[in-house]
Amino acid sequence: MSDPLTEVVKLLKPRAVFTNPISGKGDWAVRFSAYGRPSFCIMLAGSCKLAVDGNEVVTLNAGDFVLLPTTPAFTISSFSPAPPIHLDPNTIGGEGEVRYGDQNGAADMRSLGGAFLFEASDPALLVSLLPLVVHVPGATRLAQLVSMVGEEYVDQRPGQELMLSHLVGMMLIEAMRSTSSGTAPPGLLKGLGDERLASALKQMHARVAHPWTVAELANIAALSRSAFFDRFSRTVGVAPMEYLLSWRMALAKDLLGREGLAIAEVAERVGYASTSTFSTAFSRHFGQPPRQFIRSVSSQAT
Repeated sequence: MSDPLTEVVKLLKPRAVFTNPISGKGDWAVRFSAYGRPSFCIMLAGSCKLAVDGNEVVTLNAGDFVLLPTTPAFTISSFSPAPPIHLDPNTIGGEGEVRYGDQNGAADMRSLGGAFLFEASDPALLVSLLPLVVHVPGATRLAQLVSMVGEEYVDQRPGQELMLSHLVGMMLIEAMRSTSSGTAPPGLLKGLGDERLASALKQMHARVAHPWTVAELANIAALSRSAFFDRFSRTVGVAPMEYLLSWRMALAKDLLGREGLAIAEVAERVGYASTSTFSTAFSRHFGQPPRQFIRSVSSQAT
């Protein structure tokens, strides 16, 4: 059976951009402007406060993991009031330890933070899977993964690019697993937390080219057609056929970016018997026809 989470992460092709040791001592506060890209942090020792705009203040303790899929503006601080220092996250990354507050002596708080990019597909897929703030207390497995990411980034050994890609992908999946279906926003993750809907979602991913109907998917979920449609739309955030279309287009975009695949072959792989019908659907979804998209990818590669 197809594993939708694995497929999504593979399609995103994540890679680490940087990791930084971060420490703090005394009374301190740092205000970061919005970053827009996914960032993460693992607390190694001590504790601090995290206030992400639009969300409740979170206390971070040793062993906690935080993932911000879109990294809006946020403030991180000690527990005693202090005037915040304003920083641009785009100016930080991979240049040694970042120290907050008192620059001398042993730190009260130590953490490892970083960010990553996606090499392909649509990063909005990640946003649809996770809340704006993913906080996993006592995340032993995630701590191990983040530590390995940091080691790979610093050591610069052969095979680093592949190792970082795999490790960051594992971090994403572990973060998704740690987010309960009750706290996840409408999307694939929440849908997979529903046993009935999960059966239909897995079949849609396993046989993406199949001419699915709502009635057929409802039968797999052991629900009436109307009950399935309403439950799927409410839980996943879009109607069943709209979700299928989005996934087909995400796959098509990835396939078209590869060399040697004809548009007709891509169309067939994602469930379109007619190249013209596929081209029309692709143009509506992405605002440009497949052939133009292929040319833009080729020009970027040269």
